[in-house]
Amino acid sequence: MEFIRDIYAAKQAANKPVISFEFFPPKTEEGDRNLVDKAIPALLQTRPDYCSVTYGAGGSTREKTLMIVDRIQREHRLTALAHLTCVNHTRAEVGALLEKIRLLDCKNILALRGDPPGGGAFQATPGGFEFSSQLVDFIRQAGDFSTGVAGFPEGHVACREGKQADWNHLKTKVAAGADFVLTQLFFDNADFFEFRDYVAGKLGVSVPLVPGVIAILNATQILKFTQLCGSKIPPPLRARLEALGNDEAAAMEFGIEYATRQCEELLRAGVPGLHFYTLNKSHSTVQVLKNLGLA
Repeated sequence: MEFIRDIYAAKQAANKPVISFEFFPPKTEEGDRNLVDKAIPALLQTRPDYCSVTYGAGGSTREKTLMIVDRIQREHRLTALAHLTCVNHTRAEVGALLEKIRLLDCKNILALRGDPPGGGAFQATPGGFEFSSQLVDFIRQAGDFSTGVAGFPEGHVACREGKQADWNHLKTKVAAGADFVLTQLFFDNADFFEFRDYVAGKLGVSVPLVPGVIAILNATQILKFTQLCGSKIPPPLRARLEALGNDEAAAMEFGIEYATRQCEELLRAGVPGLHFYTLNKSHSTVQVLKNLGLA
């Protein structure tokens, strides 16, 4: 398995975008089967460069996250990125987890502060980490990992000081040892360009800043999703979704078209890659990549 920092370097040298997918551990056996037997094989037909597997609030899916990472790497020979959070973990427990991840031949970790189970304000675990930058530094000292972090083009939903303050925190995470940044999803590319100009231009961050993209599946779902993660839906997009109402087929087709146009503009602007939030579905993401000529 490859270090993801090397994947970005190689693709940059070849002037090609890195394509990556994100999955979440399902909560049911049926969800497990749909992900492993249907969604992942269908998405792998597009020949992505790597995939990531999320970590439930408070580490609630820790074992399943690592199980999916292991299966993706062993069965499909695809580099995987394991998410790891600060929530409910002491430094000693994170050290033990890193050893377990290392034994799975997983070389890549997305270091996150994480969300507390049940919502509410984040509180550092005694003997653990208060900031994700501390987790990044801990992983760096452990060695033999390529570490990514999250970036927020519209600012983190919990950062009351504003988005530029949040972007300054991102510089701290990169300085601690992060090799690349995957952003939260967004629907207005102007937000990403402002973020990139500030982080790369003003702050001098030189690691890949990779936009996170989602193809809308249905209007109700995306409205709830964006409320949780703090991403905004531009008024014209909201109006279009409201007009589509409960017509899920039409919403899905519109989502494919919108994501295609969004990705086209991002690629023209020279982004190092596209990170797709698949929601454990394959059709829309595959179609977007086909539209882009990247499948």
